[in-house]
Amino acid sequence: MAEHGAHITTASVADDQPSIFEVVAQDSLMTAVRPALQHVVKVLAESNPTHYGFLWRWFDEIFTLLDLLVQQHYLSRTSASFSENFYGLKRIVMGDTHKSQRLASAGLPKKQLWKSIMVLVLLPYLKVKLEKLVSSLREEDEYSIHPPSSRWKRFYRAFLAAYPFVNMAWEGWFLVQQLRYILGKAQHHSPLLRLAGVRLGRLTVQDIQALEHKPAKVSMMQQPARSVSEKMKSALKKAVGGVALSLSTGLSVGVFFLQFLDWWYSSENQETIKSLTALPTPPPPVHLDYNSDSPLLPKMKTVCPLCRKTRVNDTVLATSGYVFCYRCVFHYVRSHQACPITGYPTEVQHLIKLYSPEN
Repeated sequence: MAEHGAHITTASVADDQPSIFEVVAQDSLMTAVRPALQHVVKVLAESNPTHYGFLWRWFDEIFTLLDLLVQQHYLSRTSASFSENFYGLKRIVMGDTHKSQRLASAGLPKKQLWKSIMVLVLLPYLKVKLEKLVSSLREEDEYSIHPPSSRWKRFYRAFLAAYPFVNMAWEGWFLVQQLRYILGKAQHHSPLLRLAGVRLGRLTVQDIQALEHKPAKVSMMQQPARSVSEKMKSALKKAVGGVALSLSTGLSVGVFFLQFLDWWYSSENQETIKSLTALPTPPPPVHLDYNSDSPLLPKMKTVCPLCRKTRVNDTVLATSGYVFCYRCVFHYVRSHQACPITGYPTEVQHLIKLYSPEN
């Protein structure tokens, strides 16, 4: 049994294929970075919605842009993504023999580079957007007072019913590929690597030496630009490279801090912290003076602050405590992701329907 399972943890001398633990570790690294950064942005947005609210609203696009810069920087200079380079791995073009392999410092060919960027940056972005769309459709179907009764209703309900099975098939595809990789039946632990036309391998001694000497060679080979256009291209290239290098260096230094944040704010750890630091419930907030001249708050307590009419289907916003018409606050929160009165970041799930004793 030990002989049959030895390839799982170690690679042979002739084979540079990494173990399943190495490839899974590098996959989990970038998976941990996103939620940790998202929590930092959420804390900033809640502390100062005016200045940092846009970071929360556009987090997916900002993170994708930064991820694009970092991944392009590493793929073009180390033939690996950020997490792969962190674990001493590189991407090898499919079909290359051991003798004809490029050094990692040469970077990936353009075709494989852009394919890798597509699967590393674009596909995760589209998957996140699809999951948010599904969540939004479910909330609309659950909370909407008058759901659509046309073909669109049947279409998106069929889509919501089919999505879990499609997602299960997608995840199952990856699981089967990982099992085949463990058993030595596949060169890729992920189908996305096959789509990019590459496989993972360990950095060799020659790769490490070339990566260490590359910055010195680049600085010696730089020549002054001759024309204005060349100067502008050179300056732009340096600026983008500097931003990417700063981001990659910051990620390398803060990766353990980000993983700590991901662990600290996990649901299991938060339950333990709450049980150890349980405090008595604070008193309710002092009610605002409805007789004030604030243009946002109506003088009558039964009037909705948004439509300025008598409230219908009273709904309270859990993040601020203000009560609105359900239809008014649902559309406002869905469009602005914020409380109309306080500006606190808010989601549709924070709406709570109020029922009077008469109802």
